Amino acid sequence: MLKYAPVILFLYLLNQAAYAGQTLQVTKTMKLETSSEIVWDYVGDFCAIKEWHPAVAKCDITEEDNGKFRTLTLQDGAIIKEKHGGNNPTGYMYSITESPLPVKNYNALFEVDSNGDHSVITWTATFLAKDKPDNEAKEVISGIFDAGLASIKENLKQK
Repeated sequence: MLKYAPVILFLYLLNQAAYAGQTLQVTKTMKLETSSEIVWDYVGDFCAIKEWHPAVAKCDITEEDNGKFRTLTLQDGAIIKEKHGGNNPTGYMYSITESPLPVKNYNALFEVDSNGDHSVITWTATFLAKDKPDNEAKEVISGIFDAGLASIKENLKQK
């Protein structure tokens, strides 16, 4: 049960924030005709995003006093720094600490679940809009998720 404690806490906080009406949420799911083990082997490393997200050119992991971070260099040169928030056997949580994206207080869960010989990826995030209307911030995050999931699907077809 302890291995799921971070996920339970994340979902509780997500629910509380949504209830308070302060936080936006984007959730995307995708079913794959591939076992969850194969999918997780491909996407599960915290820096594997450089292999499957078309916007990411480079990913660097650093260990700092307050945790593990990945710094993403995007194709356009922009930098996003994310803090690792913990793992469960088939997922991880992260938060954005620095970013040009129109969001703040961004927390996400990226997970791969088994469904027999199929798998389901769920990517969910909560955040506040920053310097943009809520709908624009949601569109940006939704587009990022859609592009990443489409790329995973296409790349796994080729394996």
